[in-house]
Amino acid sequence: MNGGMEQFALAAISLSIALALVIRKRKSKLIIAYAFLCFALFVARASAFFSTIVHSSFWDYGEFIGLLFVPPLLVSFGRYLLHRTTFLSRHVITFLGLLSLVILIVLFTPLAAESFMATIIILYVGASIVFTYAAFVYYVRITTSGVERTRILYVVIACAAAAVLSLSDLLHHSGVPSPFLADIAVALLLYFVMIVISYPELPELYEMLLKAVIIFCIIVFTTIVFYLIIGFFGDVTVLPFTSVIFASFIIVIFIDPVKIILQRIFSHFFFDKKEISVSLYPIDEKIEREKMHFLEEMATGFAHEIRNPLGSIKGAAQYLKSSNAPENREKLLSVIIDEVDRLNRVVSQFLNYARPSSLSVAEEDVNRIIDKVITLLKTEQVSGGVSITKTLDPDIPPLNIDGEQFMQVILNIALNAVEAMPEGGVLSFTTQCLGDDGAKTVAVSIADTGRGMEPEEIRQIFKPFYTGKKKGTGLGLSISEKIVKRHGGVIDVASTPGAGTVFSIKI
Repeated sequence: MNGGMEQFALAAISLSIALALVIRKRKSKLIIAYAFLCFALFVARASAFFSTIVHSSFWDYGEFIGLLFVPPLLVSFGRYLLHRTTFLSRHVITFLGLLSLVILIVLFTPLAAESFMATIIILYVGASIVFTYAAFVYYVRITTSGVERTRILYVVIACAAAAVLSLSDLLHHSGVPSPFLADIAVALLLYFVMIVISYPELPELYEMLLKAVIIFCIIVFTTIVFYLIIGFFGDVTVLPFTSVIFASFIIVIFIDPVKIILQRIFSHFFFDKKEISVSLYPIDEKIEREKMHFLEEMATGFAHEIRNPLGSIKGAAQYLKSSNAPENREKLLSVIIDEVDRLNRVVSQFLNYARPSSLSVAEEDVNRIIDKVITLLKTEQVSGGVSITKTLDPDIPPLNIDGEQFMQVILNIALNAVEAMPEGGVLSFTTQCLGDDGAKTVAVSIADTGRGMEPEEIRQIFKPFYTGKKKGTGLGLSISEKIVKRHGGVIDVASTPGAGTVFSIKI
């Protein structure tokens, strides 16, 4: 049996995560499923902990009930996390739910006294964990790129690490001296998964590790302060270091949801107060502020793009209504048609930005895509006065990308480059392979010798509706950046005023 402190730590952290997710303002089915899963683990480990203190069959039943809820809840959580794309179906969840119910009924029969019942339950839970993990690995294999694949890959790696740490418990039961790490490994895994599912814009792995390091430093600091304070009043040697550091870990993790719950309770009774406690989720609030600021800017730009053509249409219509000169009608009607087309273009591009089409991924030759773009530029005669050069690496590997969308990105950047050279210039395309054979990155560069951009313009260039053109919508580069990011790549821009601009795409 695991150590009591480890069981208590896992129970407390599971409850903390469940509470933190339940009290969120915005809850999805994924969040709710994970909260229920954490609560089931809390019931199981809390009951196991109390059964070591109070020897009663009540706590044994509590542990078994909590464990029996884990398989259907785990598969349900996995199904939502994997966007229903694997073999984690509703039928599997229903089957596991019924199987758990059958085993639960058996627990209240004389068979419950048999020793093999505990073994059956443990094997049943273990099989559901392996089954769900296999679905995660399968998703990573069938998904070639994108943020979602990276998100699930993080979870797969974290689960594998937790499984390795949990082997210490098996070694201990086999007679090999080793610490109990299974519950602590599961607790860390639960917290890591909570971070992964809580933020749609997945942080970089180093950011997660940095957050973990900060939490660890706070735990160590809390432990040191605790020993220093106790040292002034008594003998610190009676306090095991492991127990104290576990207690500090529980307090650090558990304090946030408890303070938020108290904040809401007191806000209910003291609603006339401005702020009754310090914010505990600065990351969430920062994201919300950035979203609101982004929406304000986007709404302002969208309104501006709509208002201008509407003004032209209204003016032309009023003039037609009052004018008696038939020779002006054709010209004014052309203005109305052009401005309506412009409105339609703005709305269409806005919808493309807000709701991008799904990726149709296949192996594509990037050099072939660039050749098609160059042919299109010459065929449509949009590159008049601009000479086009290309330096394409013939050894770059094919990329798993959506060819049509990637071509849209290249073409959009190229058209912007042509427009930046009204008096002519050079438009250059370059491809190269970066990295070794184990981790290759394909880099695509599109350079022009146009007017260039100021640093402030570079900072704003990917924002929706930001444009330096008289008739541009300001959505082309925003859509391009979104497409590149959905492919798991990055897009950068470097520019010198009067000397030209270089866009770089790395996938």
